[in-house]
Amino acid sequence: MKQKILIVASGLLGLMMVNSGLNKFFHYMPMPDNLSEAMMNDFGAFQEISWLMPLVAVAEIVGGVLLFIPRYRALGALILFPVMVGILLVHVLVEPSGLIMTIVLWAILVWIIYDNMHKYKPIISA
Repeated sequence: MKQKILIVASGLLGLMMVNSGLNKFFHYMPMPDNLSEAMMNDFGAFQEISWLMPLVAVAEIVGGVLLFIPRYRALGALILFPVMVGILLVHVLVEPSGLIMTIVLWAILVWIIYDNMHKYKPIISA
């Protein structure tokens, strides 16, 4: 039963990441009107580095797609880990309104990493 819940949770996290990555390329979701000035400044700084947004978008898409494939779920979690660190820092330091959702996404990511710990042991022990 736990494995089925993990598969569904992984799929949902993967869908959110793929959607977020695709939105960075195609801009189909409008920006909220009520963003704080600090958040707007951060987005402006993020846009100044021309290669950073596409890099994050590709990491989100690739990591999200890999979460759908059980054999590569551990790799997808590793790819998404630094992206999720950035998301967590934004919601802790700049815009706390999305913190609850971020914590839920982090719980899923940590569960995926914990469930695949045996795949990471060769990396850690080397």
